[in-house]
Amino acid sequence: MILTLRDTGVPECVLSGPPQLDNYINAIKSFSGPLDNIKLSVRPYTAETYSDETMTVYQVPVFAQSGQKSPGRKSSPRSSSPPLRPPSPAASQTDDVDQNSWRTSPGERQTRVTRDASHLVVAFICKLHPKKGNFLVAQARELGLPVGTAAIGPLIAELKAGKSVTYEGKEIRPEQVCTPTDPGPVFIIVECPSEEFVAAVCNNGQLRRYQTGEDSAVLVVHMTPESVLKTDQYKGWMDRFPSTTEHLILNEQVCTDYNIRSHKIQAQLNMIHPEIFPQLRSFRTKEPRAALHVPNVRAECLLKFQLRPVMEWQRDAIPSCSAEEFVKEASDVPNFLDEVDKCRRICSTDAANPCAEPKYPEVVFLGTGSAQPMKIRNVSGTLVNISPSQSMLLDCGEGTFGQLCRHYGEDVDVALSKMSTVFISHLHADHHTGLLNLLYQRKRALMTLGIAFSPVTLIAPSQIMTWLNRYHEHCEEILSHVNLIPNACLCDGAESPRQWTESLIRAVLKNNNLTKFQTCTVHHCKNAFACSFTHQSGWKLAFSGDTMPCDGFVRIGRDATLLIHEATLEDGLEEEAVEKRHSTTSQAIGIGVKMNADFIVLNHFSQRYAKIPLFSEDFTDKVGISFDHMRIRFGDFKTLPRLIPALKTLFANDIEEMEERRERRELKNPRGGGGGYEVNSAAVAAMTATVEADARGAKRNQEEADVDAKRQKLYET
Repeated sequence: MILTLRDTGVPECVLSGPPQLDNYINAIKSFSGPLDNIKLSVRPYTAETYSDETMTVYQVPVFAQSGQKSPGRKSSPRSSSPPLRPPSPAASQTDDVDQNSWRTSPGERQTRVTRDASHLVVAFICKLHPKKGNFLVAQARELGLPVGTAAIGPLIAELKAGKSVTYEGKEIRPEQVCTPTDPGPVFIIVECPSEEFVAAVCNNGQLRRYQTGEDSAVLVVHMTPESVLKTDQYKGWMDRFPSTTEHLILNEQVCTDYNIRSHKIQAQLNMIHPEIFPQLRSFRTKEPRAALHVPNVRAECLLKFQLRPVMEWQRDAIPSCSAEEFVKEASDVPNFLDEVDKCRRICSTDAANPCAEPKYPEVVFLGTGSAQPMKIRNVSGTLVNISPSQSMLLDCGEGTFGQLCRHYGEDVDVALSKMSTVFISHLHADHHTGLLNLLYQRKRALMTLGIAFSPVTLIAPSQIMTWLNRYHEHCEEILSHVNLIPNACLCDGAESPRQWTESLIRAVLKNNNLTKFQTCTVHHCKNAFACSFTHQSGWKLAFSGDTMPCDGFVRIGRDATLLIHEATLEDGLEEEAVEKRHSTTSQAIGIGVKMNADFIVLNHFSQRYAKIPLFSEDFTDKVGISFDHMRIRFGDFKTLPRLIPALKTLFANDIEEMEERRERRELKNPRGGGGGYEVNSAAVAAMTATVEADARGAKRNQEEADVDAKRQKLYET
């Protein structure tokens, strides 16, 4: 969120909460670079009040009380910080980071670590400012006040301020001509993350004040897991609020299809090929809901509670996700159903081939966009299911766990439990900021399934340890979740790794049935890497990360069965690609040709190509394009190019808009021609008329391109 606010030009943001916030912001700077474009400040939890033109907010610190856990209860992996322990030896095998950060005794380290404040949460009591009553014009006129004249203004001001006035010898009291003053409703936001906090919340005097009397809360938002809601003490605390208080439950049970555009495009792609584009699924925790004594509302995306003028729930903005409507909309696209029928006939012929391809490996594209998450394409994340029991994640942008939930639904825990290796190509935020949540959720999944915990092997730039160390020391325990293999250790010509790292490399190869895992530096930012790995059965996968065309990557990816290569920009934007150190579509395909790859899947598209990229003349039957939640096996290589006619038909309007944009750009900046050039005014006029007549998505596309460009420029460090 902080990076998005910065990139969209928000000048200032004040964060309120526990003391770790300061340290968290400083930790972010380890990969984001300076946050100079936005003024960030942290209001300490000891600062009791904040007031603006709408309301006053009171911060209420709540400290966990150890020993309050109920017998037999299990906390979530993140409900409390486990005892400190030294990290794996790999944690200190880093370059350009504080290599001595863990070379201290446990006692010395204990004094340095500041995340003990994780036993603190902050509740917020929010009170709207009083609102003066409304002036009743009809009653005022009956009482002889000069309604409609200049003299009425000062009289109204006095009356609404609660003062009586005298007009023509007659006293007029406020209650005669004004509705009562609204003293300002109170609502409370309380987080009780585990049973260690229950007693502290229930016995808090500041919160107790708003359970009775005139100031009783009209709404309490409970950011509370079901395990806490089930406790008798917390139920009793909820019971002490008046019956008029509304209770909103916001926890892991919330399951709302909030991203309608993502569901829409997936439902429509599913019409083309149900196996390659499976329907999205829902994820709900298996824990039953607590039986509460008070009426309550479960949170939904965009559910609103109106405080004034009438207190009421408003559900009109809650997203409605209807697969039937999405299918009907696609069916109305001219020629689309005909193309789908052709595609299915061809694909059914392929399926009839007796040489059935194996189910594994299977590649699931979780995020295929660049820079920042958008409604249709999330940022980088590619899951490679190597076997029924092992998988590897290539990059882990923000929201990757959510994408796993939408793809696997209730089977997400099984998918997480199989994930033993994560490769991070470089430290731009769109490639690794989903890692922390993924690690925590993986530990939760292993506990849920009764599987013994083991750390993920993290193959990443060694500089990632700066971020992980800072987060571990100041926020939450994380280092026990990973064993690091620095990317540089897997490059050709690298120095022999230390014994610990060497053992990790052997384990990665053994656990994933690989014979080789290689990396190489690429032409992007500092410490950016691509990778390739070869399976015992002979297949080979090459993954570019972010890069301009790179001969080193061609070398390690030679004869790959599958090349996944970034194609951030369309052809014709080579100069922009050089500036941002990315590849165009044809450049990516060219690398695949030089590499002699069996098949190429293009990936990591600029968000200006949200639905579909522009196709170049270099597209052949060895090239496919990726979509979020696309699932392919090697036997699908022949099928992917055959989907393109149906895709072009489905997204014909979007392709037309992008082609018009390209034509306008070429008119303004024709290639060649030396120094000067003339612009054909008739052509420009014709193009202008076309654009004005068909501007359905121009503004949206430009906004997405601008945000994309701004973030990419800020990331180049």
